[in-house]
Amino acid sequence: MNGQFESWVQTHATFAKSTFSEGGDCVEVTRTEVIGVRNSKDPDGPVLLLTRSCWDAFASGMLAGLGRIR
Repeated sequence: MNGQFESWVQTHATFAKSTFSEGGDCVEVTRTEVIGVRNSKDPDGPVLLLTRSCWDAFASGMLAGLGRIR
């Protein structure tokens, strides 16, 4: 992926904070053709771009970890 796509995601995609976010220390995520992840405190900063399969594996792992914490 290139900087042009990252720029498009940054200016056109709608980012959302997790419902688990507390105290402002969180990331925001957008689901476009790829998954964009950015620091909520630096919305104009860099965006990490992931494929859907990468994101799904990450999210599944996080949810499994949350189950062990609760």
